[in-house]
Amino acid sequence: MQWLDLVALGTVCDVVPLVGLNRALVAQGLKVMARRDNIGIRALSDVASVDEAPTTYHAGFILGPRVNAGGRVGEAGLGARLLTTANEDEAREMALRLDAWNKERRELETICLEEAVDQVERGGMDDGLVYASAENWHAGVIGIVASRLKERYNRPACVVAWEGGVGKGSGRSITGVDLGSAVIAARQSDLLVNGGGHPMAAGFSVSEDNEFAFRKFLADHIELQVGPGGVVRRLMIDAAVQPAGATAELALDLARIAPFGAGNLEPRFVLPAARVAKADVVGENHVRCFLTGETGGRLKAISFRSLGEPHGDAILNSNGMPLHIAGHIRVDRWQGREEAQLIIEDVAAVQ
Repeated sequence: MQWLDLVALGTVCDVVPLVGLNRALVAQGLKVMARRDNIGIRALSDVASVDEAPTTYHAGFILGPRVNAGGRVGEAGLGARLLTTANEDEAREMALRLDAWNKERRELETICLEEAVDQVERGGMDDGLVYASAENWHAGVIGIVASRLKERYNRPACVVAWEGGVGKGSGRSITGVDLGSAVIAARQSDLLVNGGGHPMAAGFSVSEDNEFAFRKFLADHIELQVGPGGVVRRLMIDAAVQPAGATAELALDLARIAPFGAGNLEPRFVLPAARVAKADVVGENHVRCFLTGETGGRLKAISFRSLGEPHGDAILNSNGMPLHIAGHIRVDRWQGREEAQLIIEDVAAVQ
């Protein structure tokens, strides 16, 4: 039982389906993690300012990336050493180093993403495929950047970092497009040094001589899977709710069916024809707002990393016009109060 915090961390970070036994292990593991018995997890939580009971979000997006940062831009074995140390001073020092590397990783990711988006906008999209490559990109962040491009353009995305005439690539796909099979087929056609993957992600190495042929092969393969209608963005909704109905009680009830993750997705709600009462930018690029509905009520909401994105701009420039707004309802704890908050995923105009 004492090691279930590590089981939960690994299960969530590896995106293992949270069903059956896995769900039970993660649910109990988060309770063990909350006891803060593991010196390394405790030190990393303190450095990352996690001051509440950990959830799958904390495991997958706060602690996991820091443990993983050593392998991306620093020292690969440091995360394992942190999680197994019995020395509190050593744990604190390693947690600080991992946190610093995570900041460096984010900076490298930001630079790579900005350059990749610029490259794609200037002609880096082949039908259903988004493709970007450059010499100066850090190979440790290309997978994350591929995920960002996939989310931005709703197309399979590949990002390649070149060094010494060989491109190391990472790809991320969308539902309905088997990217792994396309990469494997390219390798079998002698277009890659090596490569493989599964439907949603792939990795590969390609020579300069074969890059153009590989890119065309991949685009053709994906076009066959997508079909003539192209890629259509779909967001599955579980229920509709008015701002007045998105109460703290509802948020607390939803939290009871956690942990959420692969195989046990967090319920998604739509607020139909909601109006933005107030909106502003917080942090570097987050859009915060308050939503009202036809039946009254006022719901706090936030859209992360959406400044400059279509849905973020729609919120900031709604000018009182109604919007359909989709996202997750979660508990927001602040100064001893518990309130509901909508984590916005997407916005659509009311037709």
